[in-house]
Amino acid sequence: MVSHDDDNNTHVVEEVMVAEAEKRLVLTIVIFIAMQTEALPLVTKFQLSQGPDLVFPKEVPWIRYHGIYKDLRINIICPGKDRVLGVDSVGTVSASLVTYASIQALQPDLIINAGTAGGFKARGACIGDVFLASDVAFHHRRNPIPVCDRNGICAKKTFPTPNLLKELKLKVGKLSTGDSLDMSPHDEAAIIANDATVKDMEGAAIAYVADLLSVPAIFVKAVTDIADGDKPTAEEFLQNLVAATAALDQAVTRVVDFISGKCISEL
Repeated sequence: MVSHDDDNNTHVVEEVMVAEAEKRLVLTIVIFIAMQTEALPLVTKFQLSQGPDLVFPKEVPWIRYHGIYKDLRINIICPGKDRVLGVDSVGTVSASLVTYASIQALQPDLIINAGTAGGFKARGACIGDVFLASDVAFHHRRNPIPVCDRNGICAKKTFPTPNLLKELKLKVGKLSTGDSLDMSPHDEAAIIANDATVKDMEGAAIAYVADLLSVPAIFVKAVTDIADGDKPTAEEFLQNLVAATAALDQAVTRVVDFISGKCISEL
C-alpha cells in the first residue's frame, strides 16, 4: 500500500524535476510541419540537411531535416507523402505518431508545431495573420456521454511564453483541431464552443502527445483561408498557401531566434 507521505514525496520530486528542467537552456527543438511546402523555406533558412539517418523506422515516409542554427539543434519533421497517393500525410493520426516517435528518438527540450490554418473573421482573423495558440482542443471527437465528451474535446492550455509574446507581438487565439479541411455544421458548432480563432488538422493531437510525455509545446499558425467567409475553403487555401507560408516562415524564424540562448522558464 502506498502511503500519503510517499505520494507527497513523489509530487515534491516531480516539482523539483520540472523546476530544474525549466532552468536548462533550450538546446534541441523539434518543429513539426505537416506539409513539405510549408517546411522547405525554413529548411533553407536554417540551412538544414536531410541526410540519411536511423532516427525513424525505414518503413515510414517521415522526413527529418536537421542541423545546427545558432546554438540550437533544429529538427524539422514532416510526416511525408502517402506512398500510394503521393499527397502529404496530414491529419491527427500522422501527427500523433510522428510526434511520439520524435520525442522518443530526439528528446527535444521544446516542440514547435508550425503550419497553416483556417481563421475566423468573427474572431478577428485575416488572411496572412500569424497566431500563437493559447489553448488547443478537438472539434471532431464527439461522444455525448458525460465525462467522455470532455475527454473527446481534450481541451488544454499551451505552454506559456509571456516573454516571447511581448517581444514578437504575435496575435493570440485558441486553436481547434479536426481531421477535415472543410467544416460541417457539427464541426462549426464544436469550434464555436471551443471559442477558437483558428482551426487546423494537427495541433491538438501534438499537444496531447507532448503533454503525455511532459515536453513543452507551442503552436504557430498562419491563416490561409477564412472558415466563416464566403469562398470555398479548398480554393482559398490553395490561393493563399504561398503567401501564408511566407508569413509563417518569418514568424517561426523570429520565434527560434528569440529562443536561442534561453531557458524554458525565460520564454
